Amino acid sequence: MKNLQQLEEQEERSILTAPLQRRSFLQFAGAGMAGAALLAAGCTKDRGIVAPPSTGATLDFKDDFGVLNYAYALEQLEAAFYIQVASAPPAAFTQAEKAYFQDIQFHEIAHREFFKKALGSAAIGSLEVNFSSINFSDKASVLGAAKAFEDLGVAAYNGAGVRIKDVNYLLLAGKIVSVEARHAAYIRDLISAGSFANLNELTGSGASVSGALDASLTPDKVLPIAATFIKTKINVINL
Repeated sequence: MKNLQQLEEQEERSILTAPLQRRSFLQFAGAGMAGAALLAAGCTKDRGIVAPPSTGATLDFKDDFGVLNYAYALEQLEAAFYIQVASAPPAAFTQAEKAYFQDIQFHEIAHREFFKKALGSAAIGSLEVNFSSINFSDKASVLGAAKAFEDLGVAAYNGAGVRIKDVNYLLLAGKIVSVEARHAAYIRDLISAGSFANLNELTGSGASVSGALDASLTPDKVLPIAATFIKTKINVINL
């Protein structure tokens, strides 16, 4: 059986060549992000070599690259999760659910690669994930984790957008968060038809806005939640 790293490498090679069916709006959103990744790769400027931190990964929020690395870290986490689910989905998944999760996998890989290419030499390294709390053979466990990741991702983008100064980066981040919001809506509909975003389930603090579809969380709230699933130490400065 292939390990997660081998599966990830295989998906990276096939992301732009895999024959995906036109099942839903998710397909078109994912393809758009893949195109954005290629565009960013062609436009990235050389910002010089950034010395890696002595331990872990450092998010320096002094400029846009810190925010982009923050998004890159979260996209690494999501991509790793969906790669693992798509490689061996729960037996209780329907064929349609397997197909949708494979689609989302490609979207998250595209998002991850977009930030990696946009950041160039300023990108943080690959993060080591910790999914020990997730039972990947159990449908309810997988759907619960997917909901947590997508809700957290949407809230993270909404909370970090104000920190982005370059309008081009802001526009692309806005496109990505719209895709993440569609993922969140789909996952929540699988769990409970017609349900809405609710940050109480993430924070237990009543942080959600009554009647709203989306909400926002600042990085200092997002990172401790994400840390549950990340082994790599995340250092934060200039937040």
